[in-house]
Amino acid sequence: QVQLVESGGGLVQAGGSLRLSCTASGSIFSINVMGWYRQAPGKQRELVADISSGGTTKYADSVKGRFTISRDNGKKTVYLQMNSLKPEDTAVYYCNANRIVTKSGYVPDHWGQGTQVTVSL
Repeated sequence: QVQLVESGGGLVQAGGSLRLSCTASGSIFSINVMGWYRQAPGKQRELVADISSGGTTKYADSVKGRFTISRDNGKKTVYLQMNSLKPEDTAVYYCNANRIVTKSGYVPDHWGQGTQVTVSL
């Protein structure tokens, strides 16, 4: 059973920083892409950033230059360093892993439970 456990959310003032972490567990051999999505109240879930097993990254335009995604394949962990936070970054942030190869078989896609990030003025 694949699990994604997120940590690092919280309340921060505008201009501040937070670092999110997400660790995968569950007899996993490999994960193709790991990423972060977010969903603000009344809005659709959107991609924030993702990173392939080879290190190729992709960012939403709204976070380019402020957020950095990284990954430790050995620890099966993805990080999101968020700097210069703005109130519009307030959302629940979800970790995602796709094309997961496990001891029990192939898992196409899996989500974490989400962690709240709130940016105040």
